[in-house]
Amino acid sequence: MSVSNIFLNIAPQFFTIMAFKKIEEYDPQTTQELAAHYKEILRLLGENADREGLLKTPERVAKSMQFLTQGYYMDGAEILRSAMFKEDYRQMVVVKDIELYSMCEHHLLPFYGKAHVAYIPNGYITGLSKIARVVECYARRLQVQERLTVQIRDCIQDTLHPLGVGVVIEASHMCMQIRGVQKQNSITTTSAFTGGFLKDERTRSEFMRLIGVSLH
Repeated sequence: MSVSNIFLNIAPQFFTIMAFKKIEEYDPQTTQELAAHYKEILRLLGENADREGLLKTPERVAKSMQFLTQGYYMDGAEILRSAMFKEDYRQMVVVKDIELYSMCEHHLLPFYGKAHVAYIPNGYITGLSKIARVVECYARRLQVQERLTVQIRDCIQDTLHPLGVGVVIEASHMCMQIRGVQKQNSITTTSAFTGGFLKDERTRSEFMRLIGVSLH
């Protein structure tokens, strides 16, 4: 038997064993209760929730909303502490262009964009992916962009106790794009700083230059 035939014989079993399996779990009672409310919402909107196309919609939306608000069950401080290391490094650490998706608490419509996060260590650093996970932790809640920016900043400052933290978020809001004022190209920018980023204009300017954003 050729090497290629041997590979073809073992490959399916190998990939079955090695394949990554994504599992999403939802609380059955929460899903059931949410679905009942969404079914009633469909009725109030003038739809027939029992027609084929909408039959499973209430359950789908119930699960979708649980996914989109999973941040309520995450702890930003614990995320950072799970990969927190002593390190004598006191220069700026920047993680930029972190994609974020959140839900506007005023209209329950998405806003989306990117976060830029920097900190100056003071004896401790954290895993780079943990910064992105902190953004996710607070973004996956009903939010306003201003609060989201401050929550990310405060979590890093209060957990790592760095010499300073800088957070800038640029986002588009569907509550402005598809309803109300209907301005599709508008971008909202928010910022929050502590320590060296707040007190030292040169440090703040370096951060803004590195992420390519101007607040002026």
